[in-house]
Amino acid sequence: MEFFKIQRDIPFMRHALVFNLVSLVTFIAAVFFLFSRGLHLSVEFTGGTLMEVSYSQPADLGTIRNSVAALGFNDVQVQNFGTAKDVLIRLPVQKGATSAQQSEQVLTALKAVEPSVSLRRTEFVGPQVGDELAADGLKALACVIVGIMLYLAMRFEWKFAVAAIIANMHDVVIILGFFAFFQWEFSLPVLAAVLAVLGYSVNESVVIFDRIRENFRRFRKMNTTEIINSAITSTISRTIITHGCTQLMVLSMLLFGGATLHYFALALTIGILFGIYSSVFVAAAIAMWLGIQREDLIKGTVKKEIDPNDPNSGATV
Repeated sequence: MEFFKIQRDIPFMRHALVFNLVSLVTFIAAVFFLFSRGLHLSVEFTGGTLMEVSYSQPADLGTIRNSVAALGFNDVQVQNFGTAKDVLIRLPVQKGATSAQQSEQVLTALKAVEPSVSLRRTEFVGPQVGDELAADGLKALACVIVGIMLYLAMRFEWKFAVAAIIANMHDVVIILGFFAFFQWEFSLPVLAAVLAVLGYSVNESVVIFDRIRENFRRFRKMNTTEIINSAITSTISRTIITHGCTQLMVLSMLLFGGATLHYFALALTIGILFGIYSSVFVAAAIAMWLGIQREDLIKGTVKKEIDPNDPNSGATV
């Protein structure tokens, strides 16, 4: 399915060096902010108090957030739990206050607005649990990276695997850099979004790589740069359809999903935009600079063109 078909190939690789220099500067800036400011971790990673409250009617999450924020709690997570009447509240650790004191203070504030609210349970999440979650998240990220590299190396060629993983890590680090610079809350849903971006970005790279391999078989007289330009140009319509539809869905979550989905959708939005950019200008360019060529992708016998003056023409190599 295509919305349009471009007749002439766009010379993307002509400007590959400039775009990759921009990517390098952005990547270095993201790493700098990650080390200088660090991530603003949520309660799941730092520890805190977990409260579950129940209402006699569907709860107004905005009113609950305002009531809790008025007590001086920052970065409070409020979301429905199970039904619209049940609410889960995550409170960060406060110096000089126990978990029981925090929950009692919050419950009093909530009862002042809605007397029917009742406390179902309260738990304290220790920092050790947060450290375990952070370690498990890093392990998951490492497993995804290794899996992607093995998959691409087996399906295509190791040069494509290296190019794709550099492009994917470029996307992940830039997402984290945004969260570090603006000090947006980094929670488990955001970590899930980062892992989703890895898969989403590599899917776009695979589509382009597959078309590059196909073009190497179809166009014998094109050089590598022309092959890559043709592959990217021929997949533009598909890219616009796929990423446009996905971005509409993610933007709807960002605009109408509320505070619970806000940072999750924000991470996906940044990841999708940079995923398209990196697949075209980073992954393809790095593969070109690594010296990808027809012989790397086409295995088996290849017939030479027949030359009537050459007795050896038509032989296979």
